[in-house]
Amino acid sequence: MKNIGILASKDPVAIDRACLDIIYNSDDPGKEKLIQRIEEKKAIYIIKTAEKLGAGTTDYELINVD
Repeated sequence: MKNIGILASKDPVAIDRACLDIIYNSDDPGKEKLIQRIEEKKAIYIIKTAEKLGAGTTDYELINVD
């Protein structure tokens, strides 16, 4: 998959969710193998569980910095 850039956050759950959203919404054909690995590892479940445990939130705002 092509480079999606650099993401930063103080919230580990929000940044993981943002990365997943960027990957799933990408038009890069190389994303399919990456998504397969993500789903094999149950990444969405892990993120939702982390949020329930209070490790962060899945709410985020992307801000572009040039």
